[in-house]
Amino acid sequence: MKRFHRGLGAAAAALGLLILTACGGAGGGTSDSPGTVTLSLLIDNQETTIAQAKAVVDAFQKAEPAIRIDTETRPQGTEGDNIVKTRLSTGDMADVFWYNSGSLLQALNPSQTMIDLTGDPVLKDVQDSFLPVVTQGGKVYGVPVGTAGGGGILYNRKIYADLGLQVPKNWAEFIANDDKIKAAGLVPVISTFKESWTSQLFVLGDFHNVQNAVPGFAQDYTANKVKFAGTPAATAGFNKLAEVHGKGYLNEGFGSMTLDQGLKLLVDGKGAHYPVLTFVLPPMLADHPQAATDIGFFGIPGENATRPGATIWEPGAAYGARTTEHPAEVKKFLAFIASPAGTQALTAATAPTGPYRVKGATLPPDAIQVAKDLQTLIDSGATAPALEFLSPVKGPSLEQITVAVGSGLTPPAEGAAQYDKDVDKQAKQLGLAGW
Repeated sequence: MKRFHRGLGAAAAALGLLILTACGGAGGGTSDSPGTVTLSLLIDNQETTIAQAKAVVDAFQKAEPAIRIDTETRPQGTEGDNIVKTRLSTGDMADVFWYNSGSLLQALNPSQTMIDLTGDPVLKDVQDSFLPVVTQGGKVYGVPVGTAGGGGILYNRKIYADLGLQVPKNWAEFIANDDKIKAAGLVPVISTFKESWTSQLFVLGDFHNVQNAVPGFAQDYTANKVKFAGTPAATAGFNKLAEVHGKGYLNEGFGSMTLDQGLKLLVDGKGAHYPVLTFVLPPMLADHPQAATDIGFFGIPGENATRPGATIWEPGAAYGARTTEHPAEVKKFLAFIASPAGTQALTAATAPTGPYRVKGATLPPDAIQVAKDLQTLIDSGATAPALEFLSPVKGPSLEQITVAVGSGLTPPAEGAAQYDKDVDKQAKQLGLAGW
């Protein structure tokens, strides 16, 4: 799934320099005063990350004045990934570092490079459902940083109110809503295949339903014991993608429409449903403030009306390097990050676009509606991490396959089989057992 990172401009770079100066910089060069311990923190250089780190560090240092945090930044993307891997492998990692949760953790050899937090009080405020994405070999290594996001359906609440519709609990109810929306002369399902990654949501966002039907799918999928094409629950996402096209629910020009155009169609009340990630909505708020309240969220509906829920994209995590000389202080910092006080600091820095994965953390009253909707789903236990957080296996051609299926060019069963072949190549490149 595409990651939503914006490059730093000159202003952001200046902000980063100010932050690093205020926090002592990388390798600070400052000597601790008596009784003071200095920890180093490595983060990526995204503007939002820098602002969040500064807020958390400032709040932590007020609570723990005997612990100083020196912050340094790294690039994003592949270059940043390689820096993290190299520094861990050479024993030159910062005391604490922020990095992805989920499948990318596997490449970091955490049992040899990170502090084991299993059963530690550091985790007392971390929601249990987050732990699998920072766990390897039965050991827990990280705590959540930032908010979760949902992968499912953004919907126009005004359209729903005007037409007397209810949030669907299963796929049949979703289709019934679409029929009523189409009869009212509106677009039932917005698709924006110009940006092909958006075509994947009916498949990737359906994983909550897959996990409900086949609880061991992620593990068996990683071990090459199950396939999408041979698992009806997994093929269902391709079927849904094909069905909304076949029933004529899509907007005109869906093959050339962009993400921004699709969001405007939704916010303007000309389209009712948009299968996409919740992370994409906040940029609309400056010019379309009504999106904060008019747009809601629900997960991709499954077949079972008694188990509706949603697939979530988990936040990144903070980890402690095993090479640190100050493990007790590192754990204090990690515990603060994953506490209600830590999330309050994050909220003060950047408005949350989803719920925190910390017990007792609350969204501000003015949080956007999609964040509140996702919080309700998480609180009720009706969520599952996206497959990419549970398995390193994801083929590079999925978005091209889903564009073809969603455009009526490829039958859904064939699309699922094509993806199995795509995955096979990638899994072998990773050297996974069983492939």
